[in-house]
Amino acid sequence: FFHFYAGICSALKLTVPSHTIHGIEGQPLHLSVDYNFNATASEIQIIWLFERSQSNPKYVVGSVNQGVIPDLEYQDKFTLIPPNASLRINPLHLSDEGNYIVKVNVRGNGTVAASQKIQVAVDVPVTKPTVHTEPSSGVVEYVGNITLKCTVDRGTRVVYQWMKNGKRLHAGPNYTFS
Repeated sequence: FFHFYAGICSALKLTVPSHTIHGIEGQPLHLSVDYNFNATASEIQIIWLFERSQSNPKYVVGSVNQGVIPDLEYQDKFTLIPPNASLRINPLHLSDEGNYIVKVNVRGNGTVAASQKIQVAVDVPVTKPTVHTEPSSGVVEYVGNITLKCTVDRGTRVVYQWMKNGKRLHAGPNYTFS
Protein backbone atom coordinates (compact mmCIF):
# COMPACT_ATOMS: atom_id res chain seq x y z
CA PHE A 1 0.00 0.00 0.00
CA PHE A 2 2.75 2.46 0.94
CA HIS A 3 6.26 2.48 -0.48
CA PHE A 4 9.07 3.37 1.89
CA TYR A 5 12.42 4.48 0.46
CA ALA A 6 15.59 5.29 2.36
CA GLY A 7 16.97 8.66 1.29
CA ILE A 8 18.46 11.91 2.48
CA CYS A 9 16.14 14.15 0.44
CA SER A 10 12.62 13.57 1.71
CA ALA A 11 9.45 15.12 0.31
CA LEU A 12 5.86 14.52 1.30
CA LYS A 13 3.11 14.82 -1.31
CA LEU A 14 -0.47 15.23 -0.11
CA THR A 15 -3.31 15.23 -2.64
CA VAL A 16 -7.06 15.85 -2.41
CA PRO A 17 -9.54 15.32 -5.27
CA SER A 18 -10.95 18.87 -5.11
CA HIS A 19 -10.64 21.93 -2.90
CA THR A 20 -14.45 22.26 -2.74
CA ILE A 21 -16.65 19.23 -2.12
CA HIS A 22 -20.46 19.22 -2.00
CA GLY A 23 -22.26 16.86 0.34
CA ILE A 24 -25.96 16.22 0.96
CA GLU A 25 -27.50 16.96 4.36
CA GLY A 26 -28.20 13.75 6.28
CA GLN A 27 -25.90 11.64 4.06
CA PRO A 28 -22.32 10.50 4.72
CA LEU A 29 -19.49 12.44 3.06
CA HIS A 30 -16.04 11.01 2.29
CA LEU A 31 -13.08 13.40 2.09
CA SER A 32 -10.53 11.44 0.11
CA VAL A 33 -6.82 12.13 0.79
CA ASP A 34 -3.72 10.43 -0.64
CA TYR A 35 -0.16 10.94 0.50
CA ASN A 36 3.24 9.54 -0.38
CA PHE A 37 6.80 10.27 0.61
CA ASN A 38 10.30 9.09 -0.29
CA ALA A 39 11.76 8.49 3.16
CA THR A 40 11.82 5.78 5.82
CA ALA A 41 9.06 6.45 8.32
CA SER A 42 9.26 5.61 11.99
CA GLU A 43 6.08 7.54 12.78
CA ILE A 44 3.13 8.81 10.72
CA GLN A 45 0.80 11.37 12.26
CA ILE A 46 -2.48 12.47 10.66
CA ILE A 47 -4.46 15.44 12.02
CA TRP A 48 -7.88 16.73 10.89
CA LEU A 49 -9.08 20.20 11.88
CA PHE A 50 -12.39 21.95 11.14
CA GLU A 51 -12.88 25.71 10.83
CA ARG A 52 -16.04 27.71 10.27
CA SER A 53 -15.75 31.25 8.95
CA GLN A 54 -14.49 33.70 11.58
CA SER A 55 -13.56 30.96 14.04
CA ASN A 56 -10.38 29.15 15.00
CA PRO A 57 -9.76 25.63 13.65
CA LYS A 58 -10.94 22.87 16.00
CA TYR A 59 -9.31 19.44 16.28
CA VAL A 60 -11.78 16.71 15.26
CA VAL A 61 -9.71 13.51 14.89
CA GLY A 62 -6.14 12.36 14.44
CA SER A 63 -3.86 9.35 14.54
CA VAL A 64 -0.32 8.31 15.29
CA ASN A 65 0.66 5.22 13.31
CA GLN A 66 -2.35 2.89 13.75
CA GLY A 67 -3.81 4.55 16.87
CA VAL A 68 -6.77 6.89 16.39
CA ILE A 69 -7.17 9.84 18.76
CA PRO A 70 -10.73 11.21 18.46
CA ASP A 71 -12.03 14.39 20.00
CA LEU A 72 -14.62 12.95 22.40
CA GLU A 73 -17.17 15.59 21.34
CA TYR A 74 -17.04 14.31 17.74
CA GLN A 75 -16.06 10.65 18.09
CA ASP A 76 -19.35 9.30 16.68
CA LYS A 77 -19.35 11.67 13.71
CA PHE A 78 -15.84 11.46 12.20
CA THR A 79 -14.10 8.28 11.08
CA LEU A 80 -10.40 7.95 10.32
CA ILE A 81 -8.79 4.58 9.55
CA PRO A 82 -4.99 4.98 9.46
CA PRO A 83 -2.67 4.75 7.59
CA ASN A 84 -5.37 6.06 5.23
CA ALA A 85 -5.71 9.83 5.76
CA SER A 86 -9.24 10.10 4.32
CA LEU A 87 -12.02 11.37 6.58
CA ARG A 88 -15.65 10.18 6.71
CA ILE A 89 -18.33 12.51 8.09
CA ASN A 90 -21.57 10.75 8.96
CA PRO A 91 -24.21 12.12 9.01
CA LEU A 92 -23.57 15.50 7.38
CA HIS A 93 -25.37 18.52 8.91
CA LEU A 94 -25.60 22.15 7.80
CA SER A 95 -23.36 23.02 10.78
CA ASP A 96 -20.59 20.88 9.19
CA GLU A 97 -20.15 23.42 6.39
CA GLY A 98 -16.71 25.01 6.44
CA ASN A 99 -13.05 24.18 5.85
CA TYR A 100 -11.45 20.87 6.74
CA ILE A 101 -7.68 20.90 7.10
CA VAL A 102 -5.67 17.69 6.95
CA LYS A 103 -2.05 17.67 8.10
CA VAL A 104 0.31 14.71 7.72
CA ASN A 105 3.62 14.53 9.60
CA VAL A 106 6.14 11.81 8.75
CA ARG A 107 9.08 11.26 11.05
CA GLY A 108 12.13 9.41 9.83
CA ASN A 109 15.64 10.90 9.74
CA GLY A 110 13.90 14.25 10.10
CA THR A 111 10.27 15.31 10.05
CA VAL A 112 8.41 16.25 6.89
CA ALA A 113 4.93 17.75 6.94
CA ALA A 114 2.27 18.75 4.45
CA SER A 115 -1.28 20.01 4.73
CA GLN A 116 -4.29 20.57 2.48
CA LYS A 117 -7.57 22.41 2.92
CA ILE A 118 -10.94 21.16 1.63
CA GLN A 119 -14.00 23.40 1.67
CA VAL A 120 -17.20 21.47 2.35
CA ALA A 121 -20.54 22.85 1.13
CA VAL A 122 -23.69 21.17 2.43
CA ASP A 123 -26.63 20.93 0.03
CA VAL A 124 -30.18 20.51 1.34
CA PRO A 125 -32.48 18.50 -0.96
CA VAL A 126 -35.40 20.51 -2.32
CA THR A 127 -38.77 19.57 -0.80
CA LYS A 128 -41.89 19.09 -2.89
CA PRO A 129 -43.20 22.47 -4.08
CA THR A 130 -46.65 23.81 -3.21
CA VAL A 131 -48.61 26.10 -5.54
CA HIS A 132 -51.14 28.67 -4.28
CA THR A 133 -53.68 30.36 -6.55
CA GLU A 134 -54.92 33.94 -6.08
CA PRO A 135 -57.83 34.42 -6.29
CA SER A 136 -58.49 30.90 -5.04
CA SER A 137 -61.79 30.72 -6.96
CA GLY A 138 -59.93 31.02 -10.26
CA VAL A 139 -60.80 33.58 -12.95
CA VAL A 140 -63.44 33.93 -15.57
CA GLU A 141 -62.16 33.54 -19.11
CA TYR A 142 -61.03 36.87 -20.69
CA VAL A 143 -61.58 38.75 -17.40
CA GLY A 144 -58.96 39.52 -14.73
CA ASN A 145 -55.64 38.00 -13.83
CA ILE A 146 -54.60 34.94 -11.84
CA THR A 147 -51.45 34.68 -9.71
CA LEU A 148 -49.75 31.33 -9.11
CA LYS A 149 -47.27 31.25 -6.20
CA CYS A 150 -44.82 28.36 -5.94
CA THR A 151 -42.89 27.76 -2.69
CA VAL A 152 -40.65 25.11 -1.18
CA ASP A 153 -40.05 24.58 2.55
CA ARG A 154 -36.38 23.56 2.30
CA GLY A 155 -33.61 23.39 -0.25
CA THR A 156 -30.36 25.05 -1.27
CA ARG A 157 -29.85 26.81 -4.59
CA VAL A 158 -33.53 26.49 -5.62
CA VAL A 159 -34.35 27.42 -9.22
CA TYR A 160 -37.99 27.89 -10.26
CA GLN A 161 -39.19 27.21 -13.79
CA TRP A 162 -42.81 27.42 -15.01
CA MET A 163 -44.00 25.03 -17.74
CA LYS A 164 -47.20 24.84 -19.79
CA ASN A 165 -47.94 21.61 -21.66
CA GLY A 166 -44.32 20.52 -21.16
CA LYS A 167 -42.86 23.73 -22.66
CA ARG A 168 -41.07 26.44 -20.68
CA LEU A 169 -43.03 29.68 -20.22
CA HIS A 170 -41.30 32.96 -21.03
CA ALA A 171 -42.25 36.48 -19.93
CA GLY A 172 -44.46 38.30 -22.40
CA PRO A 173 -47.82 40.05 -22.70
CA ASN A 174 -49.62 37.09 -21.03
CA TYR A 175 -47.09 36.10 -18.35
CA THR A 176 -45.02 38.03 -15.83
CA PHE A 177 -42.64 36.45 -13.31
CA SER A 178 -41.41 37.72 -9.96
